Amino acid sequence: EVQLAESGGGLVQAGGSLRLSCAASGFTFGDYAIGWFRQAPGKGREGVSFISTTDGSTYTPRSVKGRFTISSDNTENTVYLQMNSLEPEDTAVYYCAAVPIIAADSIYTDPDSYAYWGQGTQVTVSS
Repeated sequence: EVQLAESGGGLVQAGGSLRLSCAASGFTFGDYAIGWFRQAPGKGREGVSFISTTDGSTYTPRSVKGRFTISSDNTENTVYLQMNSLEPEDTAVYYCAAVPIIAADSIYTDPDSYAYWGQGTQVTVSS
C-alpha cells in the first residue's frame, strides 16, 4: 500500500524557516515523481515544488522560487521541502503527492496528475 506521511509543519514568525518531510512507503521510491502542494482556506490547491526521484530533476514555480527548495534522500525514501523567508501568505496545509514516473526527468505540476496524497501538515506564518 502506497503511503505518504508529511511532517514538520507548525507555527513560525514571518521571516522564519521550516523544513517539511514527506516519508514514502509501499512503492519503489526512485520510480516516482513527488510534488509538494499547498491549500489555503478558500483557495485551490497550488503546486510549490516538484522533483523526479529518478534523476533528481526539480522545478520550483516563480511564486516561491528562491525561498523554497525541494530535495530527496532516496536512501530514506523521503522528500524534503525547505522553506525560508516565510510570509503570512504561505500559511496553508501542505501536502506531498506521488505519481509513477514515465521519463526520468518528468515533472508533473498538475495536481490531477498525482495518484497518491498524504494527509497534509499545517504551516502557519504569523506576521
